[in-house]
Amino acid sequence: MRKKSREMDSQWALEVMNKAPYITVSFTLPSGTAYGVPLSLASKDSTTWYFHGALEGDKLDAIRQNPEVCLSAVTRCTPTVGPRDGSFTLQYKSAVAFGRAKIVEDDEEKKEALRIICQRFLPNHMEAFEASIARSLSRTAVVRITLSAPPTGKRKQYDSNGEEMKYGRMETCSLDPLTEAAL
Repeated sequence: MRKKSREMDSQWALEVMNKAPYITVSFTLPSGTAYGVPLSLASKDSTTWYFHGALEGDKLDAIRQNPEVCLSAVTRCTPTVGPRDGSFTLQYKSAVAFGRAKIVEDDEEKKEALRIICQRFLPNHMEAFEASIARSLSRTAVVRITLSAPPTGKRKQYDSNGEEMKYGRMETCSLDPLTEAAL
């Protein structure tokens, strides 16, 4: 990381990943071409992440050829004018992690993974989960990503006095109330 002063610890990075509505997963296609796609991932712990999709396609072809992946998440990304110098800049929270993807074959693990995903994105509709599983488990692929190391985190954030907060300093960022409420 070029600017060490913006680096955050792995626990903080996991929080960013857990809050991000989408995490971009980057694969290498069998042709050698890079392929990154934003996906709805959910985690059962700090190292195991799941996503689901169709039974065929570029993601699964890439995993079969090269299971190494990179995950990238961003939250609270807000264009702003630097409070001290008037420069155009961006406040953000981001996390990056590397892992190994595997297509889940076991139906019980698939169900558990889909439950984790549904609990994250549709917690108020879990009463429909069992019926949905009965209808679509056989036509749904599930992929497990196991992180190979803790994620790394990075942020650019200003405090209420317009000072950029350096490593370890926590304070609510200085966004205007409308922007803050939207995040």
